[in-house]
Amino acid sequence: MIRDDIKAATITAMKAGEKERTATLRQISAKVKDRDIEERTSGKDIPDDELVTSVLQKMAKQRRESITMYVDGGREELADQERAELSVIEEFLPQMMSEEETRAAIEAIKSTLNADSIKDMGRVMGELKARHGAVMDMSKASALVKESLS
Repeated sequence: MIRDDIKAATITAMKAGEKERTATLRQISAKVKDRDIEERTSGKDIPDDELVTSVLQKMAKQRRESITMYVDGGREELADQERAELSVIEEFLPQMMSEEETRAAIEAIKSTLNADSIKDMGRVMGELKARHGAVMDMSKASALVKESLS
């Protein structure tokens, strides 16, 4: 399980004296615990690895956006810090689907749902997220679905 890998990596980083890595791993653990609490109150039952993966994807997206903003603002030292955090976060993310695999999944779902117009985009995206949400970049998938349906 990803959660156990993160705990083990935290202990290893603490023993090795890697302060930045330890801090990032603790951030990940804190975000996962926050999400656990949210899920407990919502009553939904999400598989553990899926929950952790969604937290990691959100954190990675935030880091990428921050890097872009810092680079645009000329704050390279802050961008470097975000890049370091992003590399730690990405260690625990499952391998994402390639563009070809994403296109194949979209075509399979389109044929299953008999989707042929842009009006069906919501249904196709919902099914994509249900089947492949943990291993697919949904923002890229959205553009590919739009292209495929128009």
